[in-house]
Amino acid sequence: MSSQDVYIFEVSKSSFDEAVIGNSHKIPVFVEFMGIWSDHCVEMESHLSALAREFAGQFIFAKVDIDAQQELVEEYEIKNVPTLKVFKDGVVSQTLEGLVSEDELRVMLKFFGVFRESDELREQARQKHMSGETVEAIKLLTEAIQKDPSNVRVALDMVQVFLDIGELDQAEALFNRLPESYREGETGRSLAGQLSFKKLATQTEGKNVLLARIAENNDDFDARFDLAVCLVAEHDYRQAMDNLFVIVEKDREFKEGAAHELIIALTNMLAPNEPKLAQEFRRRLGTTLA
Repeated sequence: MSSQDVYIFEVSKSSFDEAVIGNSHKIPVFVEFMGIWSDHCVEMESHLSALAREFAGQFIFAKVDIDAQQELVEEYEIKNVPTLKVFKDGVVSQTLEGLVSEDELRVMLKFFGVFRESDELREQARQKHMSGETVEAIKLLTEAIQKDPSNVRVALDMVQVFLDIGELDQAEALFNRLPESYREGETGRSLAGQLSFKKLATQTEGKNVLLARIAENNDDFDARFDLAVCLVAEHDYRQAMDNLFVIVEKDREFKEGAAHELIIALTNMLAPNEPKLAQEFRRRLGTTLA
């Protein structure tokens, strides 16, 4: 085995002992029992394939087609798909059923010593930023970029920090330099949405003026719409949605459905990082429009 080889295999009953059991004495082997007809299986396969390429030579990703390998399904008592089993030193070390996210897979890989130092710095920076030590967070992210320029997730984190502290020009400039695949990914789309809302907020009269207008006229939908934009820029998503739903409930055609469209845009922006909140807003919208 070369340390630079990418190990992604489809395994059968006849190859399992050598490809999985044997190799697990050298490096961890992540085995996904999957059905090609399952969206969750395909999604997890995509995550594991990407990680196998990122950590070339450090772990093996083996795929078992449950429809073609019934003996293995019975031997390992597979009841649901996807099922992930991690083999180390000839035995099953961990088992997980259901879709496992990329972040969760990274945690599992770290348990087996497969990780990037730059990701450790990212986590330290995240903690610093959350505790208000943003200058230290930026220093840590800068160090991570210098040590591992290929880790685009570091740059994504830096964009988020710039957005949080209102450095919109720096955030936009850095975001635009990212590879298109990352800009179009879930995190990239979320950052693009935040950037758009923050830029729109700078074009309003400002939160305090808008609140005063609504206090004088509860049906000032222009003020409510602009206030929602300001609230999104401050990450106050519930209050933003409350104002948008007031508009939709009383005037669905306001600005040719602009409030409705903004609810959908905000929900899509929240989906990657706040899936439960996004789902709640989708249900609320469905009930409102029923």
